[in-house]
Amino acid sequence: MADAASSKRLDIVSKVWPIGLQKARCESSKKSGVELVKRADTEELRTVFEKYASQQVGSEKFMTYGDLILRYLQLLDTEKYDPYTFNVLASCVDTSRDGLISFSEFQGFEALLCAPDATYALAFQIFDRNGNGFITCDEFEDILKHTTLNTIIPFNFETDFIRLHFGKDKSRKVTYAEFTQLIHDFHDEHAWQAFRRRDKNNNGYISAKDFEEILLSLKGYLLTPFVKENIITVVMGEGHQRQISYAYFTAFISLLNNIELVKRIYLGATRRDTTKPLPKEEFLYQAQEFSQITPLEVDILYQLVFLQNQQSLMTYADLDVLSPLEGRETPFKIQMQIAEQKLRLEQGHTERTLMMQVAESAYRFTLGALAGATGATAVYPIDLVKTRMQNQRSTAFVGELMYKNSIDCAKKVIRHEGFFGLYRGLAPQLVGVAPEKAIKLTMNDLMRDKLMQKDGTLPLWAEMVAGGTAGASQVVFTNPLEIVKIRLQVAGEIGGTARVSAISVIRDLGFFGLYKGSKACFLRDIPFSAIYFPAYAHAKKLLADENGYNSPGTLLLAATLAGMPAAFIPTPADVIKTRLQVAARKGQTTYTGVIDCARKIMHEEGFGAFWKGGPARVFRSSPQFGVTLLTYELLQRMLYVDFGGSRPEGSEAKSVKLGEILSRNPDHIGGYRMALATFDGIESKFGLMLPKFRASAPAQ
Repeated sequence: MADAASSKRLDIVSKVWPIGLQKARCESSKKSGVELVKRADTEELRTVFEKYASQQVGSEKFMTYGDLILRYLQLLDTEKYDPYTFNVLASCVDTSRDGLISFSEFQGFEALLCAPDATYALAFQIFDRNGNGFITCDEFEDILKHTTLNTIIPFNFETDFIRLHFGKDKSRKVTYAEFTQLIHDFHDEHAWQAFRRRDKNNNGYISAKDFEEILLSLKGYLLTPFVKENIITVVMGEGHQRQISYAYFTAFISLLNNIELVKRIYLGATRRDTTKPLPKEEFLYQAQEFSQITPLEVDILYQLVFLQNQQSLMTYADLDVLSPLEGRETPFKIQMQIAEQKLRLEQGHTERTLMMQVAESAYRFTLGALAGATGATAVYPIDLVKTRMQNQRSTAFVGELMYKNSIDCAKKVIRHEGFFGLYRGLAPQLVGVAPEKAIKLTMNDLMRDKLMQKDGTLPLWAEMVAGGTAGASQVVFTNPLEIVKIRLQVAGEIGGTARVSAISVIRDLGFFGLYKGSKACFLRDIPFSAIYFPAYAHAKKLLADENGYNSPGTLLLAATLAGMPAAFIPTPADVIKTRLQVAARKGQTTYTGVIDCARKIMHEEGFGAFWKGGPARVFRSSPQFGVTLLTYELLQRMLYVDFGGSRPEGSEAKSVKLGEILSRNPDHIGGYRMALATFDGIESKFGLMLPKFRASAPAQ
């Protein structure tokens, strides 16, 4: 039954997309190589579709062109978009050309975006105005005449180039496979036409100024700011006005098209050492393996490099300055990142050495220690008040209550012990909190890596197991730290007693005494972390912006909100732990263990006693973990080192370029993650730039 339903969906997609790519590459049940982009779940995709679909026809919902292009994909400005471009982009999804987009068309387009050749497939759909799976000369000409390039340097469609592709009478229709070569060759033909138009003497030369104008107009998408600024400088040679030959013209353009290949040649020549200066002779020797790179192109390359660094040696950084794709998330790059991540997950990170894994853990441990110390210092006074409130017995024979509430407790500490009394016991706290928080954060990241599924997802149960394991692992540091800290924190309650120090507490307890109350510590820390880390991960996603980016403010808010339920729910375990670890004074009830303590508290003080200090615990733990996680993630952004493993969530730094090109909108799922990059790709790869803004009305 499931196979039949799946087959039916494939038939729909196959009919919607005549080019016939999606079934083979996106829906096949047989694995043929690495699946680069995982298709979205049908029901999840339907939920997204219905969220944006505003048109109801009978019992079925449809997206309008505005729903898709303006609201969902956000490709154009809602106020100033060009109507022609708007209709062209939307109609490439609307295969029925009825002005509405059905769910099957929406799903079919998602399948197209999954294809490895999605950029070519999308360009084909844009040109295929009739949606019949072929492109006519009229369709090809209509689109190109509306591009911004053609308005600057018009293309002559009455040439042998057009007749070779579309036939003598231009009646031949071009298939998808033929189109991929046509669009590739078109730009060379356009550049050749521009050269011939400027070559007024028909001697095969144009001026340097004409050369600059052609490049800026037709190949602007290949030019970095540095190249744009130095076109004239590099072609002027030694300062004399020179004419540009057609060979130099084509070599310059070919070099710009092949900068990524040039990078590969450089890495091969330097054995992947990106800092090694490479002379032209060594690069030229390595380039002999590639017919695409000629000696003339190498000469131009080193002329550009010399303009950058005033020396004849080239480094990888010099190539970044020349690369139009540097810092841009193209569909190819995204697909390769996904493929590499999937490969690492499937191989269980076997390609990484033990030293790399140890170094990664040490790196995360160090950042966690710094973050933990920062968070503990920020909220330590609240922790001291919480401890004293939890230790206060409410039985009648003990005497009058010392503190009425948390605020009263804080006031009396400051009055009787001074402001720094709020920081009594901070030193051992800082000594212990660094490894405590570090191991918790490191173990959570490590377990999330280990439990991550092969498709890169992490189910809720795995998030809770990772958090719970992190909580359990910290007890080895937490328990000794807490018992010393607690005894120092309550020492100031009794006047006239001998001064209590951390050393004296450790000496009195002994090694095994430092782990008194560890069972209760497990009961508190495992649930805390099992609740906290999943809640934090999901809160981050909810508070992220439309590109999936979390600012420091949303990181702090997410970490603080997640700490509230995580801190309050295990409060009974924290009360029991505190009672077991505090040295009982004369007349106070003593406890032999967790169960005995719970039973006596219930019998003598009632159920409410288990929640003593609960508000103080929330006010302490929530901001503490807020500051800790904020510090941890900001440190990862500023000091990130790639050890070859999966990048911890939150360590991504904001990138304006990525935000413009790579969709991190949570509603962009499956292939739609690639939508913005693919639409951008038809401009950066093919120079197919349609006007995005409505033309200004002519002055009256």
